[in-house]
Amino acid sequence: MVKRPFETGVWLRAGLWLALAGAPLCALAAAQAQATTAFGPDPSGAVQSREARERMLPDRLPDKPSLPPAFTIPAEPLGFSAPGPLYLGQRNSFASLDFLDENRLLFTFRVPGLIRREAGDSASSGERQIRAVVLALPAGTVQAEALWPVHDGSRYLWMLKDGHFLLRDRDGLLQGDATLELKPFLHFPGPLLWLELDPSQQFLVTNSREPAAAATKPGDVPSPSTAQANMVVDGPQPGGQPDLVVRILRRDSGQVMLVSRVRSTVHLPINSDGYLESLRANGGQWLLNLNYFSGGSRVLGRVDSTCSPAIDFVSQQEVLVTACVSAGADKLVAMATDGRRLWEDLTSAAAVWPLLVMAPDGSRLARETLAVTHAVNAYSLLEREDVKGQLVRVFDAANGKVALEAPASPALDAGGNVAISPSGRRVAVLNDGAIQVFELPAPPPLAGAAGDQPGR
Repeated sequence: MVKRPFETGVWLRAGLWLALAGAPLCALAAAQAQATTAFGPDPSGAVQSREARERMLPDRLPDKPSLPPAFTIPAEPLGFSAPGPLYLGQRNSFASLDFLDENRLLFTFRVPGLIRREAGDSASSGERQIRAVVLALPAGTVQAEALWPVHDGSRYLWMLKDGHFLLRDRDGLLQGDATLELKPFLHFPGPLLWLELDPSQQFLVTNSREPAAAATKPGDVPSPSTAQANMVVDGPQPGGQPDLVVRILRRDSGQVMLVSRVRSTVHLPINSDGYLESLRANGGQWLLNLNYFSGGSRVLGRVDSTCSPAIDFVSQQEVLVTACVSAGADKLVAMATDGRRLWEDLTSAAAVWPLLVMAPDGSRLARETLAVTHAVNAYSLLEREDVKGQLVRVFDAANGKVALEAPASPALDAGGNVAISPSGRRVAVLNDGAIQVFELPAPPPLAGAAGDQPGR
């Protein structure tokens, strides 16, 4: 979830930098926004369930977790120190907390100190040091440790399901494992800004900055003309090609499936079948359209929205739509890819900058928000003193039941302070100077999800 061009001194932009800013493939309406959502008839003819009832989630920030942690691991002896309040709102990534497996955590974090800059580098390319430790659970014993240089403040680490992880720095991706040894994985013709994976982790979606005249080197990810896709980009269309490139690649081979140049960074929700787009219909209605990699498409449902809905795949067979109501609050609607509505919740307008963390098996998801003193809009801006803290809610993906509520401290507005284990039964939260690990009951399965068939 994502970062930032904030103007100097202005940090209240309640949107995300990489948030759905330019429409992706085939007229994807792309903006990371909130939207009000009410499902109407599915134009595809699928019957949508009405069993789910809308619930209002409380807007309180709890003093303590709703469940006691099974065990805690002090963070300060590992070298972690909380960033100062000056950084709040800049969306810098200070930490990443991830399960390597059920019994090992990978905890990485910025080491405070002077930023080293290379001659000729801009201020945004300053090097910082990231400390990485592998922790055995429950004792917290350090099994491996390393120090990595990275060169910007954005998210740098993505965990894979097989105990490996991807580390982003400059124009490359490195792959590592529990030994913390890093090996080259992919190289791009320009700085890699962001990446995301589908729930099965077969595909990567990357955003990189590559001027049209940039020279390529051996090993660079190619941009074959046969993989070009039409994209609608936001804003005016001045002469010259935009320098942001979006690709979909196969993770196992690096093969480029689709590539296009855009004028804004793009969030593209995909599963192993295809990519999901929101298309404006009549008035304030939007269609959720799944486009298959094999060809054809199918409408999953229809939403009524005052602005473009944000869409994320929870798993191969479940989608979470995040939208806004007229009062400024979020509305969460979970859908199965066969068109059934599973559950929906209303959240407070005083919970802003949502971030999502999915369990590797899709059984649970965590949503963390900043708890603030008032709703944020053009007439009531957000100041640092308005932030009360950060709230973590863990939902059962099948029914929307809240399995855990907990505060996260320090508040990290770029995330990285929450992790869910491969089974969905353990949740780790960085809070109050320690990594708190919670043990939850087995999550309910997502029942009756039908397989997808390409529509023609």
